Amino acid sequence: MEFFKRTTHIDFLKSRKFAIAMSLVVLAAAVASFAIRGLNMGLDFTGGVVVEVTYPRAVTTETVRKVLAAAGIKEFTAQHFGSPQDIIVRLRPIKGEVAKNQGDTIVSALKAANPKVVEKQISIVGPQVGGELRNQGALALIVTLLLIFVYLLIRFEWRLALGAVAATVHDVVFTVGIFSFTHWQFNLDVLAAVLAVLGYSVNDTVVVFDRIRENFKRMRRGEPIEIMNAAINQTLSRTIMTSGMTLLVVIALLIVGGAALRGFSLALLIGIIVGTYSSIYIASATALMLGVSRQHFATKKPSPSGEELQP
Repeated sequence: MEFFKRTTHIDFLKSRKFAIAMSLVVLAAAVASFAIRGLNMGLDFTGGVVVEVTYPRAVTTETVRKVLAAAGIKEFTAQHFGSPQDIIVRLRPIKGEVAKNQGDTIVSALKAANPKVVEKQISIVGPQVGGELRNQGALALIVTLLLIFVYLLIRFEWRLALGAVAATVHDVVFTVGIFSFTHWQFNLDVLAAVLAVLGYSVNDTVVVFDRIRENFKRMRRGEPIEIMNAAINQTLSRTIMTSGMTLLVVIALLIVGGAALRGFSLALLIGIIVGTYSSIYIASATALMLGVSRQHFATKKPSPSGEELQP
């Protein structure tokens, strides 16, 4: 299925310098925000109190949140687990208060609104466990980036590979920077979304770069910028369809997924938009600035003496 009946002829790379300059400004602001404000780490990383309760019948998480908010409880998350009757509440530890007392306060508030609520368990997640999760999450992100870099170096000429890596790093820093700037909560769900953005960004860039490589081998005339623009236009229909359909699903999650999926959905929404942009203006523009040309994709032909000659 194609979005455009005819191949477009948009000069995307004409504004590559402006696009890269704007991206550098945004990335600098993201790094500065991260250095100054840091991330609003969720309970998965900071530790806290976890309360599990069971209702006599199905209950919405929004109802639970209203009850706890009315009781003056702040900075918590509530979600289902197992069934619509089971609720798990996570609460950030409050300095100077006993964690067990915080759990009892939550249970008391829920029972005051519905006396049939049954307490199943109150557990305390220490900051050491949260720190381990944080370190493991950062390690997973770094290892993923390194493996992607190795894969791209094997698959593409190194100039294209560095362009793809630049776009991937751009997407990660941009997405995490938005969470730092807005101080949205950053938890394991958001980390999973960032890792998914990595895969999406690489996939989109690989499609464009495959066509760029084909065009350098097939098109006998034209400057590198013309050949790369042609590749971007040839894959534009596929890019719009893929990004558009993915965005529809993510927007649906954002609207009906509730608070439990809000961070995950926001990270995906930002990542998909930025990933689509970076595959055109960051990955391709970086490769062009590094001097990629037709000679880098020329197929060597064997000579009668067995030596390889350039065509």
